Amino acid sequence: ETSAGAVSQSYSFVQLGSRARMQSRADLARSEVITLVKRLAKQHHSAALAQLASRIAAVARYGAASGEDPFAKVKGLIVDMIAKLEKQAADETTEKAYCDEQMAKTEAKKSELEEDIAKMTSKIDQAAARSAQLKEEIAELQSELSALAKQQAEMDKIRQETHADYVQAKADLELGLNGVRRALQVLRDYYAAAPPAFVQGEAKFSAFMQQPAAPEKHSKALGAGQSIIGILEVCESDLASNLAKEETEESDAQDEYEKMTQDN
Repeated sequence: ETSAGAVSQSYSFVQLGSRARMQSRADLARSEVITLVKRLAKQHHSAALAQLASRIAAVARYGAASGEDPFAKVKGLIVDMIAKLEKQAADETTEKAYCDEQMAKTEAKKSELEEDIAKMTSKIDQAAARSAQLKEEIAELQSELSALAKQQAEMDKIRQETHADYVQAKADLELGLNGVRRALQVLRDYYAAAPPAFVQGEAKFSAFMQQPAAPEKHSKALGAGQSIIGILEVCESDLASNLAKEETEESDAQDEYEKMTQDN
C-alpha cells in the first residue's frame, strides 16, 4: 500500500509537471501571438489590430484562469478580424476602383475643358487682334472723313464764290447785251428810215460828209451808222458768246461739284 501510494503520488507530480510545461508553452505562444499582432498594428497604424491584440490578451488571461482552451477563442477572433479586414480591403478596392473611374472621368473632363479654354483663348486673342486692327482702320477712316469734310467745305466755299461770280458776270453780260441790242434796234430803226438818195457808196458818202451841213437841217450819215452798227453787232456777238460760255462753265462747274459731293 505504501508503494502504491508512492507510485500514485509520483504520477501526480509528473502530471503536474506536464501541465506546468504545457501552460508555459501556451503562455509563450499567446505572448508571441499578442506581440505579433501588436507589432502588425504598430507597423500598419491599425486601430483594429491594436484592439484585436487587447482582446486576445483578455481572452488569454480569462482562459488561463478558467482552465479553458484560449486558442479556440483567439483563433475565432483572428478569423473574424481577417474576414473584417478582407471586407474592408474589398470595400477599399471597390472604393478605389470608383475613385479611379471618377478620376479618369475628371481627367478627361479636365482635358476637354483645357482644350475648350485653349480654343476660347485663341478666339479671344484673334478677337483682340481684330479689334485693334478695326480701331486702327476706324482712326484712319475718321482722319479721311475729316480730310473729306475739310475738302468739302473748301469746295462749298469755292462753289459759292464761283456761282456768285457767275451771277454777277451773267447780270453784267445780260445788261450789256440788252443795252447793245437796244442800241442796235434804235440805230437800225433810225437808219432804216433814211431816203434812197442818201444810200450811196463809201466815196460819195465821204464826199457828202465833207460838205458843210445846213444849220437848220440834219442829215443821216449812213456809212458811219453802218460802221457803228457793225461794231455793235460784233459787241453783241461777243457778249452773247461770253454769256453762253459763262452759262456752260457754270453748268459744268455745278455738275462737277455735285459729282464730287456725291462721291464724298
